[in-house]
Amino acid sequence: MKKVVLITGGGRGIGAATARLLASRGYAVCINYRQRADSAAEVVAAIEAAGGEALALQADVSDETQVISLFDETERRLGPVTHLVNNAGALSTQSRLADIDLERFNRVMAANATSCFLCCREAARRMSAGGAIVNLSSVAAQLGAPFEYVDYAAAKGAVNSLTKGLAKELAAEGIRVNAVSPGLIYTDIHADGGEPGRVDRLGPTLPMQRGGTAEEVANAIAWLLSDEASYVTGTILDVAGGR
Repeated sequence: MKKVVLITGGGRGIGAATARLLASRGYAVCINYRQRADSAAEVVAAIEAAGGEALALQADVSDETQVISLFDETERRLGPVTHLVNNAGALSTQSRLADIDLERFNRVMAANATSCFLCCREAARRMSAGGAIVNLSSVAAQLGAPFEYVDYAAAKGAVNSLTKGLAKELAAEGIRVNAVSPGLIYTDIHADGGEPGRVDRLGPTLPMQRGGTAEEVANAIAWLLSDEASYVTGTILDVAGGR
């Protein structure tokens, strides 16, 4: 069976690191992006230069019609999607919950939870035995992210529940569903939240005394997708330096 992986938000950070790693392991990779076409194209070029197969497709994965088209086009150009990494996500500027308006809350939920739901649903309708899904959660779902990102934490809590429930629904069909829950990782998302140096500030307070890398998270994702994790489903794997 040809391994075809769709990675949402695959143009930067954890998504890009995962795309490069999986391509090196023989997956054909579809890199989904919403806005950063140049970044996605760079990842595709790097994969192709190394002899891999990849393409980049634009879609807002919080939109149902665009998600269906994304899966259709991936299947047309690479083959049926056998593996899915729901990496797309976003947060807003650090804030107390009392200062978060409804528009922001709905936007954050759509980017993180609705997108995961839509892509999981489409994968569940199309995948056959041997398929695997990994959703990107966050340790914020456990900690609540007070004074910073309570809305983001709530959205990732929804991702955790979705992961558990879908894993049980698809287990008998031979499709596994797991989540990776990163902690403080060096990616651009912290700049989106208004503090580019957040990992440098908080990393030394962790048991491992440092922040993590996108490649370390990608390794966990790749393992959960692989046959080495054939008896693992419904698991939320922390990659958080002991946080």
